[in-house]
Amino acid sequence: MQGVLTGFAVIAVVIAVGYVLGLRGHLGPQGREVLTKLAFHVASPALLFTTLATADLSVVFSSRLLVTALSTVAVAGVFVAVGVARGWGVGRTTIGALCSGYVNSGNLGIPIAVYVLGDASLVAPVLLFQLVLVTPVAVTILDLSGGGARGPLWRRLLTPLRNPIALGSLAGVAVAATGLRVPDPVMDPLTLIGNMSVPAVLLAFGISLCGSTMPMRGADREPVLLAVALKAAGQPAVAWALASGVFGLRGAQLLDVVVTSALPAAQNLYTYASTYEVGERLARDAILVSTVVSVPVLVGVAAVLG
Repeated sequence: MQGVLTGFAVIAVVIAVGYVLGLRGHLGPQGREVLTKLAFHVASPALLFTTLATADLSVVFSSRLLVTALSTVAVAGVFVAVGVARGWGVGRTTIGALCSGYVNSGNLGIPIAVYVLGDASLVAPVLLFQLVLVTPVAVTILDLSGGGARGPLWRRLLTPLRNPIALGSLAGVAVAATGLRVPDPVMDPLTLIGNMSVPAVLLAFGISLCGSTMPMRGADREPVLLAVALKAAGQPAVAWALASGVFGLRGAQLLDVVVTSALPAAQNLYTYASTYEVGERLARDAILVSTVVSVPVLVGVAAVLG
C-alpha cells in the first residue's frame, strides 16, 4: 500500500512543479516544447540505452512477459478496432491504443514494484517489452502516418533507424545480447543525461495543464473514456484471466502481473503525441485520468491478491 501512495506522490509533486513553472512563465512560452524535445531526442534515448544495455534479456521468455504482451495487444486491439470504425485517424488511434495498454513501468512501476511486490526487477518484463517492441513499432507508425510517410520506399523502411527512441532501444538490446561492456567514460555521461528523461517528461506534462480545459470534454471525450476504461479495468482484467486461467499463475506471481497491468498510462506517451503533433489532448487527458483512477484500482488489487 505504501508503494502505491509513494509512487503517486512523487509523480504528483513533479507535475505540480511543472504546473507552477508554466503558470508563472519561468521557462518562457517555449518551455514545454523545449522539455519535450529534450526528452524525446536526447534524454529518453540515453535512458533506454543505459537501461537495456545492462538488462537480463532472459526475462523475454518468461510467462509473465507473455501475459503482459497478450493483455497489451488485447486492449490496444480493441481501441484500434473502435478507432478505425469511428474514423479517428492513424496517428490519433495509435496514441489512443498506447494510452490503453502502455503502462507507467518506470517512474511509477519501479517504486510500486519495490514497496508492493518487494522486488524492483519484477517490473523488468513489461519494461523490456514496451521499450524493445511496443515503442519502436508505435513511433514508426507515427512517423509513417505523418511527414515520414513521404519519400522513397527504402527511406520509409529505414524509419526505425532514424528515430531516436527506437535507436536507443535497439542499441541497448544489441549491447545486452552481445554481452559487451560499455566503458564507464561512455556509460556515465549517458546515465547522467538519461536521468533527465523522467523529470523532463513530468515537468512538460505539468506545464501542459496550465490554462487547459477540464479533461474528457470536446471531441476527445469518447476516445479518452475508451482509453481510460481499457487501461484501468480492461488490461488488469485480461491479465488476471490469462495469468490465472491460461498460465496457472498463483500467489505472488499472479499479484505481480496484475499489479503491473493495472499501472496507469505512461507520461512519456504525451511526449510522443506532442512530438508528432497528433492526439496531444487525448494523451494528456488519458494519462491524467488513468493515473487518478488507477489509485483505487491498485489498492484494491493489492488488497485482494496480496
